[in-house]
Amino acid sequence: MVAQVEIVLPPYPKGFHLVTRTIEEKVAPLLPESGLLNLFIHHTSAAISINENADPSVRTDFETFVNSWIPENYPQYTHTDEGSDDMPAHIKSSTFGASINIPIANHRLKLGTWQGIYLCEFRRQGGSRRITATILY
Repeated sequence: MVAQVEIVLPPYPKGFHLVTRTIEEKVAPLLPESGLLNLFIHHTSAAISINENADPSVRTDFETFVNSWIPENYPQYTHTDEGSDDMPAHIKSSTFGASINIPIANHRLKLGTWQGIYLCEFRRQGGSRRITATILY
C-alpha cells in the first residue's frame, strides 16, 4: 500500500532548519505500524537531509562550512542571471540531495535520538518549499 501527502513549508531564510515536527504532524495520521517514509523536495535550490537535532551550532557550522566550500561569486560560474546565490544553491542542492528515507515503526518515524529532518535552504529568498511525503507499507 502507498499513501501520499504534499507538505508546503513556509519561507525560511538561507540556512539549515529543523522541520521534523512539521513533517511529523503532517504524516502522523498516515503512519502504519511499520513501513518507510520517503520525503522528496521539489526544488533545485534547496535540499532535505537528516542530522543533529540538539545543538543549534551544528546548523550554524554547516552553513559556514558549505558557504566556504561552495562560494557565491565564483568567477567560473556561467549561470549567473538569477543572482549570485543561485548557482551555488544548485550545486549545494545536488550535493545534499532531493530525498531521504526514514523507517517507520510503531506508527512513528524511527529517527535516532539525536537525528532531525533538515530543510537546507540555499537561497536568500527561496520562498515556500514543497515536499511530497510517500509512505510505503
